[in-house]
Amino acid sequence: MALDMNIDELVVIGDFNLLIHQVQGEWATKNDKIPLYVNLAQRLCKKFRKNEFRYTLRAQNEFADVLATIASMIQHPKRSHIDPLRISLKEGHAYYCHVKAEPDGKPWYNDIKVYLEEWEYPEGITSGKKKPSEE
Repeated sequence: MALDMNIDELVVIGDFNLLIHQVQGEWATKNDKIPLYVNLAQRLCKKFRKNEFRYTLRAQNEFADVLATIASMIQHPKRSHIDPLRISLKEGHAYYCHVKAEPDGKPWYNDIKVYLEEWEYPEGITSGKKKPSEE
């Protein structure tokens, strides 16, 4: 796809350190199947003006796996420009980002917590909204 889009500089991020060093010609290949893959990758690298390989730990490569999954789900447009994908990383969980803060400054679950701990309804709740007690 990068060749189809006339990309001339490419950064390859991978979590297989052995393969990265083999493609760069730094390490030898011993497995019979790997040299074919390494040779193909090396030939492709020559088609770019500049290419760079970066190693990342597999645990830190989840983002790349997600992007690869997304890329496999969409069709490549027949044009030379694809609008950039804007991604922002959040500190908290995604569901937390969608919960709006309450005007009183307390978390959204505060009334539930108070009820479970003290069996008290929030102020302003009418008797019609209260669940009848089981006596």
